[in-house]
Amino acid sequence: MANTIRAICVFCGSGTGTDPNYSREADRFGRALARRNIHLVYGGSNIGLMGRLSAAARDAGGRVTGVIPEKIAEHVPAQDGVDMEVVPDMHRRKARMYALADGFVSLPGGIGTLDETFEAWTWSQLGYHAKPLALVNIGGYYDALIRFLDSVTEQGFLRAHQRDSLIVDTEPEAVLDRMEAWSPPLEMKWERG
Repeated sequence: MANTIRAICVFCGSGTGTDPNYSREADRFGRALARRNIHLVYGGSNIGLMGRLSAAARDAGGRVTGVIPEKIAEHVPAQDGVDMEVVPDMHRRKARMYALADGFVSLPGGIGTLDETFEAWTWSQLGYHAKPLALVNIGGYYDALIRFLDSVTEQGFLRAHQRDSLIVDTEPEAVLDRMEAWSPPLEMKWERG
């Protein structure tokens, strides 16, 4: 079963990190979304990888929606060509981004990116949505996390089908292709034990 991907929520850093490839690949991913006419949903910041991603998508003619909490919105100037939704808090921000998206992608980022990634994955595991989730593993950024997840699976705290549901690739176009081809494993429903 193929997915119709009309909108993707992208989680990524409000910083740019130490490797210039992170910024280049954020630009590349933003342009890839615009080329495929996929609506970008993201955290609303105009700095770091978030700013690079949204500017690249917008400048390539893509539709961009930022969802930002009131407390942070006070410090972020309006951005031409970006539809901004201001919500009361972080919980509503995540819920709104998840509702708008047909899938989720994580570029490099810090604890906020990891929090959003794992919450989206948990919601999938519990059956709150059946949407693909992918990591764009730029320059091996997620290698240590992937090894940890494999260990968690080996230790019996993550089922193999749940681990296998996470798409990991280094190429933006390959990530998008795999998301469109993704279907949830039959076992991916709320499970006990």
